[in-house]
Amino acid sequence: MNEQTRIELEAAAFRRLLEHLDKRSDVQNIDMMNLTGFCRNCLSRWYQEAASDRGIDMDKEAAREIVYGMPYAEWKAKHQSEASPEQQKAFETSFAENVGTRSD
Repeated sequence: MNEQTRIELEAAAFRRLLEHLDKRSDVQNIDMMNLTGFCRNCLSRWYQEAASDRGIDMDKEAAREIVYGMPYAEWKAKHQSEASPEQQKAFETSFAENVGTRSD
C-alpha cells in the first residue's frame, strides 16, 4: 500500500469514528475515559496537536467543534450528564494511568 492510500484510509477511519461517536452521544466522555483511556476531548486535542505540527493555528474550541460536530458548550448542554461518585473515582484511576492522553 502506498503512503497516500494509507493516509486516505486512516482519514476515512477517523471520519467513521467521529460519525459513530456522534450517533452515540449517550456515551459519556467520563465513561470512555474510564474504559479506554481517551475520550472526545482527547481526540480534539490530538487533532489540534496534529494541526500545530503542520504549522496550522487552531485553538481548542475549533478542534472540539470538529470532533463534536458543534460547539462544545452546546454538545455538553445537550448530552453530558453529571458524573456519579463511582464514575469520578474510576476517572481518578484512569487519569493517573493515562495522563498523557487526556484533555479537559
